[in-house]
Amino acid sequence: MKNFLLKTCLFLSLLLVIRSVSANVSLVVLGDSLSAGYGLSQEQTWVAELDRRWDSSHPDINIINASISGETTRGGLNRLEGVLERHQPDALFIELGGNDGLRGFDLNTVRSNLKQMIDKAKKQGVKVALSQVMVPPNYGQRFAEQFRQVFKEVAEEEGVKLVPFFMEQIATNPDNVQNDGIHPTAEAQPKIADFLEPYLLELAK
Repeated sequence: MKNFLLKTCLFLSLLLVIRSVSANVSLVVLGDSLSAGYGLSQEQTWVAELDRRWDSSHPDINIINASISGETTRGGLNRLEGVLERHQPDALFIELGGNDGLRGFDLNTVRSNLKQMIDKAKKQGVKVALSQVMVPPNYGQRFAEQFRQVFKEVAEEEGVKLVPFFMEQIATNPDNVQNDGIHPTAEAQPKIADFLEPYLLELAK
């Protein structure tokens, strides 16, 4: 009888461990300097801000920042397999394309790179959300609109959530942008976290 009770307790303990592990969710942010925190320390980024918040409010969610300043969609595609293998995420937030637009890369190439990233992640059972990305208006209204449409069309075709571009609102206040006129300040990071949090919580569910 004692052996039976001991085995039963061990079995139940094992189930609790398995459930606890399976309940944990990892979310990878694959982005460029806007998420990597150009000009800031890693602790100041919006990703780190969310991580601190979720330590108490959503301890089952682990957010990982795999962003690199200067990254393009091609670079993200090249790195993705290694990122997925290393972190084994449940969800992926892709925030890439800004550098492609600023450098005037071919839009069909940008589209193809984004679609391939999404397909690679989905084939491994990873949920994906795509950030809308925009280029400054001085690049011309026609190109800016064509660029914006790429992200909308890719999200629709791939059946993934398109998250509004967080810099669209942030950049309206000059105090939120560094002297280069592109990158958000340290003070803007909590505001970006506020904006993205509901979208990323939905993705992590």
